[in-house]
Amino acid sequence: MELPTSSRLNSRKRRKDGSGPNGATELDGIPPKMSRRSLGLREPAPFSDEVEIDYSKPYVRVTYEEAMRGTPLDRPVRVYADGIFDLFHSGHARALMQAKNLFPNTYLIVGVCSDELTHNFKGFTVMNENERYDAVQHCRYVDEVVRNAPWTLTPEFLAEHRIDFVAHDDIPYSSAGSDDVYKHIKEAGMFAPTQRTEGISTSDIITRIVRDYDVYARRNLQRGYTAKELNVSFINEKKYHLQERVDKVKKRVKDVEEKSKEFVQKVEEKSIDLIQKWEEKSREFIGNFLEMFGPEGALKHMLKEGKGRMLQAISPKQSPSSSPTHDRSPSPSFRWPFSTKTPPSSPATRSRNQSAVTYDISEDEED
Repeated sequence: MELPTSSRLNSRKRRKDGSGPNGATELDGIPPKMSRRSLGLREPAPFSDEVEIDYSKPYVRVTYEEAMRGTPLDRPVRVYADGIFDLFHSGHARALMQAKNLFPNTYLIVGVCSDELTHNFKGFTVMNENERYDAVQHCRYVDEVVRNAPWTLTPEFLAEHRIDFVAHDDIPYSSAGSDDVYKHIKEAGMFAPTQRTEGISTSDIITRIVRDYDVYARRNLQRGYTAKELNVSFINEKKYHLQERVDKVKKRVKDVEEKSKEFVQKVEEKSIDLIQKWEEKSREFIGNFLEMFGPEGALKHMLKEGKGRMLQAISPKQSPSSSPTHDRSPSPSFRWPFSTKTPPSSPATRSRNQSAVTYDISEDEED
């Protein structure tokens, strides 16, 4: 009985208390791990003419209900599945796996039709009958292989191989003038349906090869097959070789384009880095220039300091502020301190004296 959702959630929360791996319990729905041993068979399935059948025991078919309940180990349910099995693929293997797992105790017999029957009723095959027999023999679900299987199952064939059920997909298989070759098997209650695997079939594989014929022809020519082996004409052979050379040139051009793109990308990255560094350096240079030569730059202060020093060097020393000041005469005329009278002088001397007086007066005013 399945546990409620809340119980399952609680059991997941208590995984650490469980006895399973990583704290998992049986209630978590985690399938138990298989023991470390070889699960595959070591030998291929035998052919039906190589298997001994004890005909001393009477052949009694088991019913569907008996088969589902399970039969004794010495009396497995004998299930028969037939087919062409050309280009044996996963769809074939899955169909045989379903047939093998129809009942708890199943012995799977697989019939493979011969080339003659297949070519007459269905069409040409890629693999011959021996290759198809061998492919089915090596499927792990097969217990016995019937070579040259009949196209339509007869009561004699079913009795000879003591078949209980016939497994096949439920889609009517029209062939050999019949709407469904399994119709009489279904009416007898011996039909066990299986499901087809979508997306994979022998016809699909052949369609892919035909669709991309040129690709595979060129592929095999590169691998050393001759044009005669591939049934390729001389002109097509030269065409394939030319296409191969063109593809190589295209690949080289593509590689060069990718490398050039990488180079251009690297150059762009480096150019962006150089531009950023140049902008940083230019900002730094402009800032330094403004600090030196700007309106409030260091050069202006240096010129002011130099001008002040020059003026100090040119101008005479000032008298100390503690020295007594002399009252000047209110007379508008200037008098030399060492003479009470102005000495007579020539006009040139007079002009020089006037300029000197002017300079002294300006200096006194500054003091």
